[in-house]
Amino acid sequence: MNRRRSTDGPAGDGVAAVDRALKIVAALQEAAHPLTLADLARTTDLYKSTLLRLLTTLERHALVIRRPDSKYALGQFAFRLGQAFEATHHLKECVLPVLEWLVDQGTESPSFHTWHDEETRLCVFRIDSHHATLDRVRAGDLLPMRRGAAGKVLRIFRHGLAEGRGAPLIQVSHGERDPSCAAIACPVFGPGDALVGALSLSGPLERFSAPALKKMTKPLVAAAERATEALGGTWPSQGVKRYQEAAD
Repeated sequence: MNRRRSTDGPAGDGVAAVDRALKIVAALQEAAHPLTLADLARTTDLYKSTLLRLLTTLERHALVIRRPDSKYALGQFAFRLGQAFEATHHLKECVLPVLEWLVDQGTESPSFHTWHDEETRLCVFRIDSHHATLDRVRAGDLLPMRRGAAGKVLRIFRHGLAEGRGAPLIQVSHGERDPSCAAIACPVFGPGDALVGALSLSGPLERFSAPALKKMTKPLVAAAERATEALGGTWPSQGVKRYQEAAD
């Protein structure tokens, strides 16, 4: 049975059309390379006739371009949106330096994750550590929200520090997202104690023993505190103190 959705429908279909258009943009973003109309139909589960109507609108606003080979890719406006996002939130200038500092301290590979949707988180930044063996995470990856230390942090503090008050700031995972990998993560806050994202250190499972985790906590917390302050937030040191006392 064909379950593809048509664009036919009464008044509320305007919202549905926006949802479908954004689904096309998301498919192009996730693929990270040009797609044919058939590729888009398969990925979005939309009729080709529906796709063509929506693509025409997206092309008109430069969110999507149609290349000479008839494949579709993200357009210039998508790039401008990314620039505007960075100019608004200053994540690159506030977060990337602390990831570089963590690598210089000899830690596991640092990453910074943000909320994407109920099921996934987005890896915004990632720098590989100096270790010979690494876990497989890259900037731009969509990872499961319900598996991994960073996902735990994002779920606990999704609505800010007050919502997660009483929960440990430091979260750990062993083999949840990948059976051979582990991670430790903590939140980064902005003004008003709002959650900005989760800072994590991840790598092969065998390098995440209890003593190793305890050693990683200090630089991870120092980095999260620096990023929080750079973003205009206030670091809740008491929560980390409770975690460290429990670890002792």
